Amino acid sequence: MIQLYQREKKKGKSIQFMDVGISAGFPSPADDFLQQKLSLDDKLIRDKEATFYARVKGNSMIGAGLDDGDLLVIDRSEQPSNNCIAVCYLDGEFTVKRLKVEKDCVYLMPENPNYTPIKVEKENELIVWGVVSYVIKEV
Repeated sequence: MIQLYQREKKKGKSIQFMDVGISAGFPSPADDFLQQKLSLDDKLIRDKEATFYARVKGNSMIGAGLDDGDLLVIDRSEQPSNNCIAVCYLDGEFTVKRLKVEKDCVYLMPENPNYTPIKVEKENELIVWGVVSYVIKEV
């Protein structure tokens, strides 16, 4: 289950960015605090009109690094392919799963052994709504 959000369309928003790398070992002098402007929209979004955000609800995708509460960046303009992680509309409900495309069948694969794969049958209504391009985590 996911909760969808449309990307807010504000122009000119950027934050300060230290383009020196942050040491996870010993502290560095940070090159005298070099700063540039960074727009996360410019880095994370390829097609602004086709991009949405969604919050993950549940733990069926924890093996792929998608945890409950994570924010997904979803690109509706990207072509879905085998093994991609996609937001799917299945029989009236949204879900996020890994696509497994076989010759005559599509499966929605969870990334948690406590969940079973979903075989999409002819009577199911499936729309691959968008492809997950990034995951934003809160620490």
